[in-house]
Amino acid sequence: MRSPCSSGSASLLMQFAIRTDPGERTIVAPVLLSGNEAIARGAWEAGVRFGSGYPGTPSTEILIALAKLPGVRCEWAPNEKVALEVAIGAGMAGHRSLVTMKHVGLNVAADPLMTLAYTGVSAGVVILVADDPGMHSSQNEQDSRNWGPFGKIPILEPSDSAEALAMVRDAFGLSERLDMPVLVRSTTRLSHGKTLVEVGERVESDTPGYRKSAAKWVMVPGNARGRRVDLEKRLAAARAESESFAYTVEEMRDASLGIVCSGVVYQYVREALPDASTLRIGMSFPLPEDRIREFAGKVGRLVAIEELDPYLRSSLAAMGLAVQVVPVPHIGELSPGRIADAFGIAAPDTRDPMDDLPARPPMLCPGCPHRGVFAALRTMGAVVQGDIGCYALAALPPLSAMDSCVDMGASIGMAHGMSVVNASTGVSGVPVVAVIGDSTFAHSGLTGLLNAVYNNTDTTVVILDNRTTAMTGHQDNPFTGRTLMGVPAPEIDIEAVVRALGVTSVQTVNPNLLKPTAKALGEAVAFPGVSVVIARAPCALLDKEPHDPFAVDEDECTACGECIRLGCPAISRDDTAKAVIDTALCVGCRQCVQVCRYGAIVRAGRACDIGSGL
Repeated sequence: MRSPCSSGSASLLMQFAIRTDPGERTIVAPVLLSGNEAIARGAWEAGVRFGSGYPGTPSTEILIALAKLPGVRCEWAPNEKVALEVAIGAGMAGHRSLVTMKHVGLNVAADPLMTLAYTGVSAGVVILVADDPGMHSSQNEQDSRNWGPFGKIPILEPSDSAEALAMVRDAFGLSERLDMPVLVRSTTRLSHGKTLVEVGERVESDTPGYRKSAAKWVMVPGNARGRRVDLEKRLAAARAESESFAYTVEEMRDASLGIVCSGVVYQYVREALPDASTLRIGMSFPLPEDRIREFAGKVGRLVAIEELDPYLRSSLAAMGLAVQVVPVPHIGELSPGRIADAFGIAAPDTRDPMDDLPARPPMLCPGCPHRGVFAALRTMGAVVQGDIGCYALAALPPLSAMDSCVDMGASIGMAHGMSVVNASTGVSGVPVVAVIGDSTFAHSGLTGLLNAVYNNTDTTVVILDNRTTAMTGHQDNPFTGRTLMGVPAPEIDIEAVVRALGVTSVQTVNPNLLKPTAKALGEAVAFPGVSVVIARAPCALLDKEPHDPFAVDEDECTACGECIRLGCPAISRDDTAKAVIDTALCVGCRQCVQVCRYGAIVRAGRACDIGSGL
């Protein structure tokens, strides 16, 4: 067994105490695991040999944790569609496989997912999707339970870390028995919350290797029609499994009120309504209709409580049950307090929020190389079509330099579309620029750029290459030269890729150098056709080298505010409106030095020799 990990909470996955009682029975002491760690552990105990996914909060830590366990190969794929397709191939060859993504990533993987329900599996394939109620780190809310009836795929919902481990572990056997992929739905609080878990040993799976079967795997219409009929038989078997599913639990207390719920909402219900009877649904598709009817017959009032869509409530009503509507919000996260409010009762004791605290909106880190690009684009007056990444924070004041953020890869297509309209209506003088990160470009920016080249428009694309997938915690991607397993990989050449797609105007700049960056952007916008500027500098959090901080010479500062407009968290104003730099936060990027026209920003403790290179 591999020794415990040296750092990070994932180390708990292998840190469990084993003792032997007089009867020689192995006992594993419980450990505290997050839901994501427990999911990884459950997959490992099930004998999973392959994991694939794309980082996306709140699911990211699952593959990171799984990759640290022995006997498993894990990979970051360029996007979720590829991740699922690779896992399908691994499962087809006989390896149990786990695929991880967040809710919007499942949209990207929908194409293979829908057909995988038809083909079925060989070795078990489990798809872990993490929803984000409340949009803590997402551009929308989605309820992934809807994929069950839509895709005809079993949906499992654990309610805490212990259930997450056990349910994921058992999901692979369920997948193989049903010859279907199984989707396990997590949410933010389950993924990141921690509970005690009793971990077990790994059991290697005994699944057959590849067996040639065109009727099963080649989904041309003639074969797909047969698999569609067979899918209904497998769904009938799934319904039978749902009725006996061990993780659907009935708890009778006060029979006057019966709550049907699933996932982490069960924890909220138990805290808000401790006396209510509950039916905790473990398999939310297909639903265990017989068990639900039996529970409904035992209680006076029947209520479904759930986050986001009224999935359970609508399903119970469709069964003909008299389910009462309680005004539980279907926007944002639930909590014990919100549930208590809906029932008109006192909320459980919670810590009062500190309303007098100042607002602390998120912002780009001190020394972030993206800041220089957006400062230049703001000065140009460009319409900036943005994308998914930490650079979306540039939309906020004081930078206020990004105008859209829709989905992964949308920036290039949207810039292309706006450029087409501008050209057709004779609009000129308003530069339109797409901004996209290196990981997002690999995810879904390539096709957008190819489209712009193919359709021959004046589109400028800025690729923010900070050498990592920063927003989700510094994961590697095809352009970093490393894999999830930590081994060297070919570092894909962005410039060569862009030129291979037909772009002739390609420049690479260091975005910390503001004048060269502004010059390159001006030339790119003026270029007739598709142009690309690659702004390459490592994420400030990856740069571990010590740097001398800067400070403000108050005698020279005129309080003009130019350095403040960079939006650096290290820079603020004093009572006289003059700039002040927190030397504990300053990383010495020198962007502020370059915008100060009065030489007021100097190295802390000594005069600043800016040098001719800036």
